[in-house]
Order: sequence, then structure tokens, then C-alpha cells
Amino acid sequence: MQKLSSYLKLLRVHQWSKNLFIFLPAFFALKLYQPAVIHNCLLAFFGFSFLASAVYVFNDMLDIEEDKIHPKKRNRPLASGAVSVKEGIVLIVVLLIAAALLFAVLGNTVASIVAGVYLVQNILYTIKLKHVSLLDVMLISTGFVLRILIGGAATNTGLSHWIILMTLVLALFLALAKRRDDVYIYVQTDQKARKNLEGYNLDFLNVAITVMATVVIVCYIMYCTSPEITSRFGGNTYLTSFFVILGILRYLQLTFVWLISGSPTMVLLKNRFLQVIILGWIVSFFLIIYLKV
Repeated sequence: MQKLSSYLKLLRVHQWSKNLFIFLPAFFALKLYQPAVIHNCLLAFFGFSFLASAVYVFNDMLDIEEDKIHPKKRNRPLASGAVSVKEGIVLIVVLLIAAALLFAVLGNTVASIVAGVYLVQNILYTIKLKHVSLLDVMLISTGFVLRILIGGAATNTGLSHWIILMTLVLALFLALAKRRDDVYIYVQTDQKARKNLEGYNLDFLNVAITVMATVVIVCYIMYCTSPEITSRFGGNTYLTSFFVILGILRYLQLTFVWLISGSPTMVLLKNRFLQVIILGWIVSFFLIIYLKV
């Protein structure tokens, strides 16, 4: 059981929550009640999750030495020695085969191509590009856009510029907050866990995070009040901005006051206040676009 736990930790199964973005195109297109759409979403979700886990294992294999000096990452299975490099290689092969099979069953050429783009991008990111400041956070953000594109392709759903733009700026906001946590640890311990930290400092990241938080809120309000959305969903979508504004402010509080912005996924899984906010947004949007409240 201990070994299995180490394997699951290495796969970062908790990070699969990011892949729920795949369901968003169908959600906004009012298709989630269609069994065939849900079936395709699930195939794409698990196929992409296996692919992402293979990337995580590959990343940890290359970062073993750096992770050993990080106060949190040193407990990762490869860095701690709980899982060997040879076992990691086997896991990568198994995950890639499983992902390929699921995308083959899905049978959507565009989704498979986008998944391939994600794999290539993240291999390049892991090997070299993550060491280039600014480019690193932008590539993380485009990874979320690729998730949206896969969800749209898998369900034959057209994507508006709004969903792509909102996904990009929100992911960039979260990536910058995560990078701030790395810089803060560096300032406190004088141990550089990332090579690209020379391109960042707390002053720069504080400004960048604030700017992106503003962009997220403004874009969302423009989205809710745009003719395209109001004509499709009615004029009450602006009410959901309450949860978006509150969620951004809460994340800023966690980042600047409580200093716990290291992993957005872990923050979400542990912070009840954020969970309630996100649930409130989902329920309010569901009521407005599906039940026409």
C-alpha cells in the first residue's frame, strides 16, 4: 500500500482537477445533459490526465536534484527515493500507452493533435523553457487553453474568444502567484529551487499579480455584459461576477497575507472558503444558463 501511495503521489492525481477545464465548453454550450457529450468528455478527461501525469513523472525525473533542496518538493517520491528512476520510466510508458488508447477510442483527430501539442510543449518546457522567466508562466497558461481546445474538439463545440481569453488570463494569474511562492521561499532560505528565479523578484511579481487580477475581473465583467452572452443566456449573467470578484480577492489574500499560494490545486483542495465560492459560481451560472433564472 505504501508503494501504491507513492505511485499515486508521483502521478499527482490531485492535479487532475485542472483537467476539469475540458468540461467547460460543453457546460457553456448547454450540452452537459447529453450522454454522448459526457462520454466524450470523460474519455478526453482521463486520456489527458494520463498524459499530464506522464509529463509530471518526466518533470520530477529531471528535477530530482533541485527538488531535494526545496522545503516542500523534497518529499516527492523520486526526490525522496520512495520511487526509483527505473520505476518512473515504466510509469511514463504505461501512462502514454493508456492516453493513446483513450484518445483512439475518442476518435477525434483535432483532440488528439492538441494532446500531442501539449505533450511536445511540456517536454520542451521541462527540458529547457521552464528556466526562461515569463515564458515559463505563459506556457503554463497556454496549457489550460489547450485543455479548453480539447474539450471543444471532443464535444464538437465551437469556442468563443471569451472562454479562451478568460482561461488564459486566469491561469496566468495563478501561475504568477505560484512563482511568487518560489521567490518568497528563495528570499527566506537563500536556496534557489528554480533556475529562472533571477528573472523575478517580489516587487515585480506583486505588481504583475495585481495587474492580472484586475484583467481577470474586467474581462469577466465584459464577458457577462457582452451582447453575445446576454443574447444567448439572458441579462442576469453579470450576477455571477460577485463570485469571481470574491474569489480573486480571496486568492490575493492567501497570496499576500497568508503566503500560501504555492500550488493552486492544493490551495483549492484545502481552502473551504474558495471551494464555497467556486461552488456558488457553478450553481449560479447553472441556474442562469440552464434553468433561465
